[in-house]
Amino acid sequence: MTLAAGIAVFDRQTGQFVHQHDADHRFRSASVVKLLIALDYLDVRAPQYDVPPADRERLEVMLRSSDDDAASHFWDQLGGAAIVDRMVERLGLTHTAGPPPTHPGFWGYVAITAADTVRIYRHLLEDAPPPVRDFVLGNLHRATQYGTDGFDQFFGIPSVFADGFSIKQGWSGFHGSSGYRSDRAKPEALVDLVNDALHTTGTVGPNDRSIVAVYTLHPSGTPYEDACAAVTKLTAELTVPGGVRRPDHGN
Repeated sequence: MTLAAGIAVFDRQTGQFVHQHDADHRFRSASVVKLLIALDYLDVRAPQYDVPPADRERLEVMLRSSDDDAASHFWDQLGGAAIVDRMVERLGLTHTAGPPPTHPGFWGYVAITAADTVRIYRHLLEDAPPPVRDFVLGNLHRATQYGTDGFDQFFGIPSVFADGFSIKQGWSGFHGSSGYRSDRAKPEALVDLVNDALHTTGTVGPNDRSIVAVYTLHPSGTPYEDACAAVTKLTAELTVPGGVRRPDHGN
């Protein structure tokens, strides 16, 4: 296969999409679903949002460093696929769905699209209560370069744009990666679970002006560095209002 991509870029200043390509095509979420896990956890704690220190630490490392153990902890604690069902209704998502019923613990098998990812970020920025927005976006703005599994997550958005971005990245299927609970026997699902997935999502520009979601699939066995380079190249080709590019990616 050649690289498959689903892309959406939304300019919050104009309220318009700048770019869409297969924006409703479903991909497996990999770690992007951690946004929904965090939102669901915080949603039931309104209006005080009292978070025990241990859970706060888990949420922070899950959002900043894409920690899988933290995601699995909350996935089990909050009812697994019920998280997705609640967030689909709460946020008005149109093409997001839980993992196959045969694999309820595999949060990375959640089906998601670029367009629904824009809806998630718009909810965070425009509708979520300030404590939720500040906590989640604050951590995404302070994302670490490496995930707790050792994979470099500074591809795509953080490789193209200078400081000021927020990110929630996703990777799955690459040699040595986890990305979700490992399973060699792939179930039937709404999404491709065989080829390697690499996603860059987040916000770019002053006041999080633009929302960017780039979902990609690469032939199984693609070196991680090659996939990162391909996603970064694809991201660099997009028009992103408000984005200040790094010198090696032009104006």
